[in-house]
Amino acid sequence: MTALVANAMTGLSQSARFARSLGPAKLVLLVALAGLTLVGPETRAIVADMLAEAYLQVSVFVAATLGLIYFVESRRKTDFATFLDQHRRWQIPIAACLGALPGCGGAVVVVVQYVRGAISFGAVVAVLTATMGDAAFLLLAAEPRTAIGVYVMGAVVGMASGALIDLIHGPNFMRQTRIDVSPWVPESDAPRINPLRPLWLALVMPGFVLGVLLLLEVDTDALFGPLAAYDPTQLIGMAGALLALGMWTLDPEQRFDPGVCRTGGPVARMMDTTNFVTVWVVVGFLVYELGVHFTGIDLGSIFHTWAYLVPLLAVVVGFLPGCGPQIVVTTLYIQEIVPLSAQLGNAISNDGDALFPAIAIAPKAAVVATLYSAVPALLIAYGYLVFFE
Repeated sequence: MTALVANAMTGLSQSARFARSLGPAKLVLLVALAGLTLVGPETRAIVADMLAEAYLQVSVFVAATLGLIYFVESRRKTDFATFLDQHRRWQIPIAACLGALPGCGGAVVVVVQYVRGAISFGAVVAVLTATMGDAAFLLLAAEPRTAIGVYVMGAVVGMASGALIDLIHGPNFMRQTRIDVSPWVPESDAPRINPLRPLWLALVMPGFVLGVLLLLEVDTDALFGPLAAYDPTQLIGMAGALLALGMWTLDPEQRFDPGVCRTGGPVARMMDTTNFVTVWVVVGFLVYELGVHFTGIDLGSIFHTWAYLVPLLAVVVGFLPGCGPQIVVTTLYIQEIVPLSAQLGNAISNDGDALFPAIAIAPKAAVVATLYSAVPALLIAYGYLVFFE
């Protein structure tokens, strides 16, 4: 009996230490995600869809972008932050061009550099103004000429906005404290070895291929032959998202910080940062989708009812973090429910998934940058409405 009590006490002690290592925020997230699967079959289906979409529509592309940048950093024995610090006059153009790239990877990279104190606030405004997030992929697939025009417009408006902000406030306005890292430390010298990394890589590679094929509107399940009946695409996406969530949740060194990996090679840093972004994307997707599910809000009907306020509504929707609401606006434009002016306003005002790490680490800067992006968004949207529609 004494042995049983001792074992039970040991188990409780270990559980308590494990809970403390997770932290209250991680525990809340873990419990909430598990609880959603018990609400009902519809909610469970939404959670499954959102996990798969977050991974296949965002995480794999963020991993590809970050992996490329970190690899170049390690080969050149430098890092992106040092390059930007040495070429300050190019910070805003580089940030705007990275933001204009389809997806959120480029914008996330720039926000990470801002958190590390490597770039000015104007560069953050430039990238958040230029980025269209993952909705850019959808527009590119449906209307490539329009998409390219929107990308170019976003880059130009982002450069102008960022330069104006730095001119008005100065380059040190809301600048973060500089954090130096050593991204070229060999992978074998990294202090943290996570045994789940090989599995992570094994999932992200086919996940990236599936993500590209989904953007091209390919029926990816059909590629699996007789296994198509089991929804293999969703299963792979869910597995990748859950693995990312698990690695972030169970690692006590992984906090709400996109610069979490201070040491290690490009692969380690890519994984840690991608896992962080995945957590916030999943949260954003679920908040939006479950909000629509339980409230019954129909954005399409709202836009149709308030026709004269459509550009303004599209800009306001762009303030919502994440890419889910923005994908809805782009879908409505493709379906000719909203005009191009609304699409342009939303493209400029929305910050994509890059807003999640900004809110987590520098909430004041994130709010101010978002509000600043509203000015060019309204000017472009209503200017196009008045002169061209």
